[in-house]
Amino acid sequence: MITQINLSDVASYRKRTTLNTDKKVNIIYGLNGTGKSTFSNYLYTPDDPKYQNCSHIADGCKVIVYNQKFIQDNFYSKDSINGIFSLSKENKEAKERVEQLGKAIDQLTEKSKGFQADIDKESETIKTATDMAEKKVWEIKTNYSGGDRVLKFCLDRLMGDKKVLFNHLVSVPLPSAKPTKTIEQLKEEVAAIDGDKATTYTVLPKISLSELLPEELELLKEIVIGNEDSPIAKLINQLKNSDWVSDGLQYLGDIEDETCPFCQSKTITPDLIAQIKGYFDETYEESKHNIGKILNKYQEIVESLTELDIYKKSPFSVDFLAEMTECYASIVETLKSNLLNIQQKEQTPSLKVELTGLSEHVASFNNYVDVINASIGIHNQKITNSTQELKLIKDEFWKIVRWEYDQTINGYESSKKNSDDKIIKLKADKEDVDTEIAQLEVERTEQQKQTVNIDDSIENINKGLVDLGITDFHIEKHEEDLYRLVRTGTEGPIFLSLSEGEKMIISFLYFRELFKGKQTADEAHIKKIAVIDDPVSSLSHIYVYNIGQLIKNDFFNGDGVEQVFVLTHSLYFFYELVDSNHKRRKENQSLYRLSKNTNGTTIETMKYEEVQNDYQSYWSVINDEDQPAALIANCMRNVVEYFFNFVQKSDLSNVMQKQELQEVKYQAFIRYINRESHSLGQNIIDFKEFDYGAFRDGLRLLFEITGYPEHYQKMSQI
Repeated sequence: MITQINLSDVASYRKRTTLNTDKKVNIIYGLNGTGKSTFSNYLYTPDDPKYQNCSHIADGCKVIVYNQKFIQDNFYSKDSINGIFSLSKENKEAKERVEQLGKAIDQLTEKSKGFQADIDKESETIKTATDMAEKKVWEIKTNYSGGDRVLKFCLDRLMGDKKVLFNHLVSVPLPSAKPTKTIEQLKEEVAAIDGDKATTYTVLPKISLSELLPEELELLKEIVIGNEDSPIAKLINQLKNSDWVSDGLQYLGDIEDETCPFCQSKTITPDLIAQIKGYFDETYEESKHNIGKILNKYQEIVESLTELDIYKKSPFSVDFLAEMTECYASIVETLKSNLLNIQQKEQTPSLKVELTGLSEHVASFNNYVDVINASIGIHNQKITNSTQELKLIKDEFWKIVRWEYDQTINGYESSKKNSDDKIIKLKADKEDVDTEIAQLEVERTEQQKQTVNIDDSIENINKGLVDLGITDFHIEKHEEDLYRLVRTGTEGPIFLSLSEGEKMIISFLYFRELFKGKQTADEAHIKKIAVIDDPVSSLSHIYVYNIGQLIKNDFFNGDGVEQVFVLTHSLYFFYELVDSNHKRRKENQSLYRLSKNTNGTTIETMKYEEVQNDYQSYWSVINDEDQPAALIANCMRNVVEYFFNFVQKSDLSNVMQKQELQEVKYQAFIRYINRESHSLGQNIIDFKEFDYGAFRDGLRLLFEITGYPEHYQKMSQI
């Protein structure tokens, strides 16, 4: 069965128009010139290059077309006609076997179709699962090709088609474990090594502090005292106040002043001063001086400490900043503590000072600096090798996405595998049935060869001629597999001598037999679709009914007919074919109309109640401004002639003499309506004066001045 026909870019079918059907009987009505011949010619030779933009959906049935091309190919250029093979009546046993085989083949064919339907169903299940999975996976494109677009490069050449993106994701191996990185981390990595914000970083300096010499450390530990040989040394050492005494020396006044700077008593004598100064000899002063140098040196060490802000500014320090700050604080605190101790040592040389070690804190801090510098080095190397790094990021991106969409892919693959397994089994079952069909076809063909002849077809065609009242010509067998037309008393080819109606009848009777029979003796059993284009176009009304009955009996109700399309321009014939029973018509028939205007031909579904008579059809053309000018004007002429000659019984020339129609703007309308041979389209094709508005006004005025304005208004609504 044909379920869809698409016509486009050929003849009057300028734009794509479609006929959809699920019915056995399809009746198509259209005025001459609306595209009926193009419709049937396409199905007659669908492989012709001019129909490259046309198509139809069928299920393997054989399409046999009756139209003018069929008549020309089978009659006009031939003295004889190909025979049609039908089953012989003589070999009853072989005939019955052929019929049995045909029924068995039909049953197996239906079984094969059932398997194919199940295969198609599973294929549709796969398609549905695929569509759902592709739609879900398409979120990747939506999420990462918009917004900040940082990871858009990961989708290069994958954003144009859902199937391409889905197939790529399926091809990515599922990671053995969930990826440790996140999409946000990948975005940060991309931003760091690619684009305007990508920059290299300088490695951070390690903390490097100078250290005091061992002898300097020993001096700080040493208790510095004066000359032990001084008479006053014993007292100073006993009192342990050498630093106090040393500081007090600066307060001793003139040697003649005996006032003690410590107790303000008159106890200072030149000899005592000499003894005190003798205690603080050169060795003492040198030690004190060296302590001062140590203090200066350590102050420089303190001042050489690198500022913590240098480390804080680096983005690579973020993860270690808390620990580094703690280490740095310990270093600073230790430096300050040591410096304070040295300052106290300078003030009190006899004080024993031991400095706190820095190496542990500095080493700990520098360990963090090493880790950070390693990251900086890796980062700088990534920028240098950004192309390779972006590839690694892209690989990591697809691992993450593959992990995230694993449930979608698993669901799809599970559904697909289930349907694939079913399809494999169904195809195997179908192949077995098809093999059996092929075997039966071989047997049927062999049996058929024993029974077929062309004699029955000759008898049927001649009987059909007699039934239609045609007795002056017939067909007879010519050689083994051919017919020829014979007219009594005439020799040689006679087809061209027949009237158009006679040609139509004999060719259609031949078509009927061809459809029922076989073109070759070994032709396979196959279902057929009939396309019949205007079989009554040249027939008088006496034959229209007979051809209509023949089509209904042999094609509409025939068992060997899978489907039939009938095209006609005759409303009378259209009515003959359409089933008047609403229920049967709804179950078995579809009605269509071919309409044509300046935009081309369209195929429209048609309700039985919408069928118009010829007069109404003329009005429907008049009311469509897009129809060709020649057709509109010709239909106006037919409407005027029909109405005033047959309805009003008025002479047309008298009507056109009405005073109201004599205005200049109506002259073109009047001249055309008064033309002879008005049915010929060439009367108006080159007529440059056609103005749709003026012609419509003239037609309206004609009905108004003759007393039929209501009729014009009613018909204008068609």
